[in-house]
This record gives sequence, C-alpha cells and structure tokens, in this order.
Amino acid sequence: MAFRSEKALDNVDWQLLAQLQADGRLSLKELGRRINLSAPAVAERVRRLEDNGVITGYAAKVDAGKAGCPLLAFVELRCVHSKCLLRTGSPDAYPEVVEIHKLSGDHCTMLKVRASSLEHLEGLFERLGEHGEMRSSIVLSTQYEGRAVEAADERAAGATKPNNWSG
Repeated sequence: MAFRSEKALDNVDWQLLAQLQADGRLSLKELGRRINLSAPAVAERVRRLEDNGVITGYAAKVDAGKAGCPLLAFVELRCVHSKCLLRTGSPDAYPEVVEIHKLSGDHCTMLKVRASSLEHLEGLFERLGEHGEMRSSIVLSTQYEGRAVEAADERAAGATKPNNWSG
C-alpha cells in the first residue's frame, strides 16, 4: 500500500469540510462568509480537496423508509472460497446491498442491506446464503448515524465527553 504525500489538512480545510458535510449545497460565497474567506479562495481550497480525493462527491440524504425500503439489516458472511460474494457476485445481482465491508475475523464480509418487506428480505437472505454461512441482524431502530469526519484532535477531545448516543 502506498502512502499519500499530499499536504496535511489545515484548520481552514477542516472548517470547510465541517460546513460541507452539514450542507453540501452551500454556495462558495456562503461558505466563504461562514469561515471568513473570499469565494475564490474557497473555490481553490474545495477544488484541491476534490482533486486530492478528500471530498469524493455530493449527495442528497434520502429517507429509505419513505422511499419504499423500510427494512435495514446487517449480514455477516463466511463465504465458501469458490463462491465468495466479492469474487463471484455483481452489484447488479444484489441491488438491496448498500454497503460491503471486507472483514478480518470469523466472517469475511459484512453487508448493509435494505428491503421493502420481510418477504423481500427473506428472498435476499436465501440468495446470499448460496455464498456460504450467514449471520444476520435486522435493525429495529437507529439511535445515531451520519457522524461527520473530524480532525483527529477533535475526535480525541470527544473521547472524554459523556456517552449519550441517543441525543
């Protein structure tokens, strides 16, 4: 694995990232007003963050339940080597999969999946089960999600705060 040689992010970069993570639709003028920079300076910094791959895109937040997929589950797979989902599957075959994580430990893969009904979820589990042993958990409710990426020193400072995930 190669190490990146890009310049470390400074305080202004982190301020830009915080603002854009909260609202990716802010204009360059408004971003500049909020962090006390000119619009051209903001544009240059945002372009550099995009070019360096720090900012990877902009997206709308969608309520999956209201969009027709109210069920959320996590699935751990221990694939049979010749049927490994990551080698033999394709994204088109599993449109319900919204995230895939390669794991260390007892299971090789963790999937985050969405489904429109229990019957839909059951059918997905049957298809995924063809790849090997499966363990699943259906999400009953989500107490916390969508944490923004912060500077390492801010994350460390947060470690001393009380644990209150629900609000």
